[in-house]
Amino acid sequence: MSEPEKIQLAHGGGGRRTRALLDRLFLPAFENPALARRHDSAVLSIVQELSLPQAPGGGSARIAFTTDSFVVSPLFFPGGDIGRLAICGTVNDLAMAGAEPRWLSAGFILEEGLEVALLERIVSSMRAAAREAGVEVVTGDTKVVDRGKGDGAFIATSGIGIVPGGLDISPARVRPGDAILVSGDVGRHGIAILSVREGLIFEGDVTSDVAPLASLASAVLASGAEVHCFRDLTRGGLATALIEIALDGRAAIEVEERDVPVNGAVSGACEILGLDPLYVACEGRFVAFVSEESAGRALAAMRAHPLGQGAARIGSVGSDRPGTVRLHARSGGSRPLDLLSGEQLPRIC
Repeated sequence: MSEPEKIQLAHGGGGRRTRALLDRLFLPAFENPALARRHDSAVLSIVQELSLPQAPGGGSARIAFTTDSFVVSPLFFPGGDIGRLAICGTVNDLAMAGAEPRWLSAGFILEEGLEVALLERIVSSMRAAAREAGVEVVTGDTKVVDRGKGDGAFIATSGIGIVPGGLDISPARVRPGDAILVSGDVGRHGIAILSVREGLIFEGDVTSDVAPLASLASAVLASGAEVHCFRDLTRGGLATALIEIALDGRAAIEVEERDVPVNGAVSGACEILGLDPLYVACEGRFVAFVSEESAGRALAAMRAHPLGQGAARIGSVGSDRPGTVRLHARSGGSRPLDLLSGEQLPRIC
């Protein structure tokens, strides 16, 4: 049986090896006109792409730009892998600003000795996720580091999207009386990672919820709902997202614990491990702050979408104690939610 092909550290022949990797793997996987030019930068038709209909509020379309890095361990987990995570994570950051994601870059830090077959699986997953999200990977970079210094592969991505004119989505727009919606059950991604990392078996399968959320966010906006803020529930989960919005928007957030959807297997795993599911990361969920008058419309739009079928209303924005989040327990009483001093689960994205 032949030895699997592995990534090698360049010593004099790096240019040839890198070009071979580009020609064999990256360029065919992400084929598009901008990438085919093989230049140091992708040249994009921004002026043409900005010719979009204006939102009801008027104003010019704008660019949304984001960047992120992915160091998840392990590289493959139930429901996804680092490649799908890298595409979805960047697409979702753009979508949370109300942008239509268009173009991504991808930088790969590869450890010497990584099997090329594993890299091919990662790149194939990225290609599938990019097609699912309707985006193109138009530029990138590849570096190889010494064995033992890269943990297999790290991926850094940046993304550009187009925000229609008149659309303004941010924590600063959250208002007293807003309804708070979540797009589905929470905590699955973090528990899926932990199950593989620690070799744990829980009652019921737990798979990551990692998914590109732009089409779901777009459906909420297209419903005519008055959206004030979106936020995806990555590191720190639902609780951290709500606390950050409360602090940044000077909002008084009230959450009903009984209304927060949590998968039974996730709830059981958290109970065993001493984790709070409200603080466990998601990679395919977001919260939406919408006006009370349009809450029903927004919720219906979420539930009509394949990625939002488990959407629920979980609370509202009050006027007392701005900058705080209070959780009303299903057993009665209430308590404040605070930022954790550290991460419950490191390296989950």
